[in-house]
Amino acid sequence: MDKEGDEKARKGLTRRGFLQLMGAGAMASAGVSGATVKPAPVVVEPTEMIKIKLLVNGRRHRLLVEPRWSLLFVLRERLGLTGTKVGCERGECGACTVLINGQPFYACMTLAVEAEGKEITSLEGLMKGEDLGPVQQAFLEHDAFQCGYCTPGQIMAVEGLLRSNPNPSSEEIRRGVSGNLCRCAAYEHIFRAASRAIELRRG
Repeated sequence: MDKEGDEKARKGLTRRGFLQLMGAGAMASAGVSGATVKPAPVVVEPTEMIKIKLLVNGRRHRLLVEPRWSLLFVLRERLGLTGTKVGCERGECGACTVLINGQPFYACMTLAVEAEGKEITSLEGLMKGEDLGPVQQAFLEHDAFQCGYCTPGQIMAVEGLLRSNPNPSSEEIRRGVSGNLCRCAAYEHIFRAASRAIELRRG
């Protein structure tokens, strides 16, 4: 054995040699056991458009959307329903509140694809032609807004509450709108409007 060979023998396997040996052993083991390699999962690219159908305010819409698009974005930018407001876009302020199957949801935190097959109601869906809905009318009568930016979300929160509980107590009203922030602090007016909406809904 020459000097170079003797040196390699003393050092043992190199790192590269060790990895090559292990790889060969793993392949041989897989071949013996008959194991199969699972195909990689299908990954949908975030910019790949997919077809969905949305039922919004009683009307059906066929849309091409990106899987990452929020319901808020689709309502405003694809359907032109701008009553639903862009606020914090992280589920804290409630300005984007809509009803999904009658329950209040933050549209900014809901993907459009998640809403497929469900009944979506936005602020525009509460009107009867040019006539305001009962909750909208109550907010108008009691001046339940100042800047008005949070008002659509507040109205939708009250609407959702009254659909599930037609006669809520004052405390239940407060809890029902607790997920909606009013930076102008018009809460007392909002609470009075909710109480008035109960009367208007009774006819």
